[in-house]
Amino acid sequence: MLGGAYDCDVLVVGGGIVGLATAYAITRAAPGTRVTVLEKEDGPARHQTGRNSGVIHSGIYYRPGSLKARYAVRGAAEMVKFCAEYGIAHAVTGKLIVATERAELPRLHALVQRGRENGIPVRELGPAQIAEYEPEVRGLAAIHVGTTGVCDYAAVARELARASGAEIRYGAEVVRVDRRPERGVAVLTAAGAVVRARVLVNCAGLRCDEVARLTGDEPGMRIVPFRGEYYELARPELVRGLVYPVPDPAFPFLGVHLTRGVDGGVHIGPNAVPALAREGYGWGVVRPRELAGTLAWPGAWAIARRHWRYGAGELRRSVSKGAFLEAVRRLLPGVDAGDLVPAPAGVRAQAVLRDGTLVDDFLIREGARAVHVLNAPSPAATASLPIGREIGRRALTMLTSPE
Repeated sequence: MLGGAYDCDVLVVGGGIVGLATAYAITRAAPGTRVTVLEKEDGPARHQTGRNSGVIHSGIYYRPGSLKARYAVRGAAEMVKFCAEYGIAHAVTGKLIVATERAELPRLHALVQRGRENGIPVRELGPAQIAEYEPEVRGLAAIHVGTTGVCDYAAVARELARASGAEIRYGAEVVRVDRRPERGVAVLTAAGAVVRARVLVNCAGLRCDEVARLTGDEPGMRIVPFRGEYYELARPELVRGLVYPVPDPAFPFLGVHLTRGVDGGVHIGPNAVPALAREGYGWGVVRPRELAGTLAWPGAWAIARRHWRYGAGELRRSVSKGAFLEAVRRLLPGVDAGDLVPAPAGVRAQAVLRDGTLVDDFLIREGARAVHVLNAPSPAATASLPIGREIGRRALTMLTSPE
């Protein structure tokens, strides 16, 4: 399959925000570099990028020195600037992280310290001060993080695609990769097209482990998909900005939170439950081959054993609107069942190691002629511009190294 002239220098698999930010970074750093992006859907940002709550994260949650902490703090400022430059809807709203039980207070104070270590301004609040920011929210204590915001990430992805100057091919699902380390890669799409490139960049999100294996690299992890289920608040005037619970540090999800988006609507969620397909946006979406692949990975069973109690609570909130309402009322006591309107779900591409460890940082690995992005869930949209530069740097290094 690998013969004849190259169609491009760098071939990016995946038209989500990370893949498109990578194309943008490469053409900015090395003008004239030919970049092609293959996206299996008929437009950009159809999965994680376009199905999240639109938050520009501050970086307060992430371990100091980690890629998530460094790239989120830097990326948040860059994302606000990018949106302003290109006229994309955004707002820097700030957010509250609220403790509703005494047992959460030590974790809240730990977040204050982590914020300071990550260079993020944080203000500690008592109950009366919470009401100044959010009159309908109740809590024992809270912290206010001023650098958090919201934006339209699907619009950001579309602008990155346009501004990159890359060739974007939609409806181009990768089914085979032929790699020759001394020459490059050739990719076959489901439509029968062959694309030849010097370097492949794998930003396939929910399918990144599959693309890595097609390339001939064993990634040492598997994507275990978790569905995030949301409601829309029928009375958005109850919430002014962004309100989060204190997260459980043992799990990578942030809990049910309230997010006023750029459209003025308020999202509530996400709940986090196992998805029965890579793109399983509802319980009715079951793909036996994909589910069997997840269940064959020892790490999936190890997660279930380790986190079964947490998972049982998430499942309960998935199947019971009353249980979900109970979680929301901890923060927003005035809400009732009629205020919760079902909204589209998202699926998080969570990398899990063989021993059941949930990969908690961004994970980028290299193979011959290939760069694989193997874990880039939240806050990857926030951090997409610096992530794209890092991936682009690695790809360009491969491009210029002797063959």
